[in-house]
Amino acid sequence: MRNRTKKEQALIDEVTGIVVLVAGLIGWYVTGSLGGAGIAVGIAIVIIIAISVFRSTRFSMRLKQSGIADIDEMTGRQFEEYLGTLFNSQGYNVSYTPATGDFGADLILKKGKETVVVQAKRYKKAVGIKAVQEVIPAKGMYNASAAWVVTNSNYTKQALTLAKRNGVRMIDREQLIRLSIEMKTASEKPKSRIPLK
Repeated sequence: MRNRTKKEQALIDEVTGIVVLVAGLIGWYVTGSLGGAGIAVGIAIVIIIAISVFRSTRFSMRLKQSGIADIDEMTGRQFEEYLGTLFNSQGYNVSYTPATGDFGADLILKKGKETVVVQAKRYKKAVGIKAVQEVIPAKGMYNASAAWVVTNSNYTKQALTLAKRNGVRMIDREQLIRLSIEMKTASEKPKSRIPLK
């Protein structure tokens, strides 16, 4: 499963505890015995474990379907090319900036009057503030209407704060997985055929 924050894990632990307590109280109320309360608690624990296994299996299947493991092994340039394919599937015309002297943008996306500069970060750890600092001036340099940072990882709090203040869209691992699945699903759909006359 994805890494949870301490807050999310604390909430899950709290809810689990409440469910087990309520199950025990219901078992006690219905049967009037400790044995009944114990059976109710046991059933609640089995249900919680079953839900957890189901979610974990579904999450693993989703990761496999998205190809995120392959993305994690890409070089920086391969990741940029993958993103180009991904955004092209969403109707953007994609161009790549040179490897050096790119003014903070790796890709330039165009759709209609919209121009988006993209900073691509294929990382193993959380992406920091520098990625946002790089893409902000690229927006002006390329006369873009929007700036995005895309990663196969997650972002630090500072990076998210700076991005929010400057209107930079931050696409993280979860969003990349969703976009990748959407692209693969769309490419697997049979193309509608024009009837022959």
